[in-house]
Amino acid sequence: MQPPCSINSLYIDFDAFFANVEKQLEPDIRSRPVGVTALGSEHSALITRCYMAKRAGIIRGMRVSEARKACPDIAIRVARPDVYVDIHNKIITEVSRHVPVKKVWSIDELECELIGRERVRAYEIGLDIQQGLRRNIGAYVTPSIGLAPNQFLAKVAAELEKPNGFVMLRAEDLPGPLLGLKLSDLPGISTGMEKRLSAAGVASVEDFWNISAKHARAIWGNVEGERMWAQLHGHKIERPQTTRRMFGHSRVLSGEFKNPKRAVDCLRLLTVKAANRLRRENYTAAAMSVSLRDQNKQRWTGETQFSPCRDDHSLLKHMHVLYDRGLFEMRPRQLAGVYVMLHKIALPTERGRDLFEEQETRNWDKLTDVMDSFNRKEKKALIHLGPRYKIPGGYAGAKIAFGRVPDAEDFF
Repeated sequence: MQPPCSINSLYIDFDAFFANVEKQLEPDIRSRPVGVTALGSEHSALITRCYMAKRAGIIRGMRVSEARKACPDIAIRVARPDVYVDIHNKIITEVSRHVPVKKVWSIDELECELIGRERVRAYEIGLDIQQGLRRNIGAYVTPSIGLAPNQFLAKVAAELEKPNGFVMLRAEDLPGPLLGLKLSDLPGISTGMEKRLSAAGVASVEDFWNISAKHARAIWGNVEGERMWAQLHGHKIERPQTTRRMFGHSRVLSGEFKNPKRAVDCLRLLTVKAANRLRRENYTAAAMSVSLRDQNKQRWTGETQFSPCRDDHSLLKHMHVLYDRGLFEMRPRQLAGVYVMLHKIALPTERGRDLFEEQETRNWDKLTDVMDSFNRKEKKALIHLGPRYKIPGGYAGAKIAFGRVPDAEDFF
């Protein structure tokens, strides 16, 4: 933990990113409210909307049919993750022209650490980035930029004047600009934690500011409370690096894929996608979980453990065993969703293999590596094991989530 000092962090949080990218790429809808959905269905829910749509009363999670009734002029677009990732990569290139990117938090949030003279020029650098993004990415893909002594406060600053905000929080100005916020406006304070704080007599940001670090630790029940308190006061916190624990994908099923005989085709594709990510990061897995959810919201989860492996053949074999067990125990008429998770992750050198399986596993590894290399070269999954069906919504395994931006191979 370092004491409060100059501006160390520059945080960029893009406004309504998916919807604004659609506006940037389609001039005809720039003057209209825009909503983005995962599937091309009137029953699908909006995953985001632009600020114009927000002012018209459109909320995330609203069904497309309801959004059209509430705002007849709204333009609905089906999400295009590959397009958003391409724009994201161009943004990283543009920001890196001005200052190195320290961490990509999500497809629409990133952090830059300022050092040396950059701290003195923080405000100027922020303006240069804002102008560079407008010039080279587009006027409709607007960033909100926060500058502060640490990443936590820089993220808070980026949220203060959305959209297209630009806010600097200096240590000497604290806590003034923060006092108008709710506790839930602070990153890391969930509804449950807000209730716990309230029970401890902390009902506002000002209350939280005025308690001691040890009191904060006691409320959280661990060191995270002390870290939160320190960051709020402008201290820079260096957190220990986390390690990869699992790879997984899930899918809500629609149409014919709700039939258990077809749902397995979706689960096969999700398993292969997870296995491909596993290999790209040079890991093996020694356990797998499969979850099935039926039309009555009943869920079945099964797990199996095995010798460490990384190839599609072995992982699909284990997936099918779990899937068949799940169908036998659930006996569902229809399935609403499927989920696969690879865990007990390790580097190949960290785990031994069963000597009786070693040669066969090596052969499958070699074959899988050849397939991956060819598909990577062709930028398409031309060689694969067994059937590979196109499923509704596309982009299987290429889900954009906080903390994960898909790679180009996720879209093969």
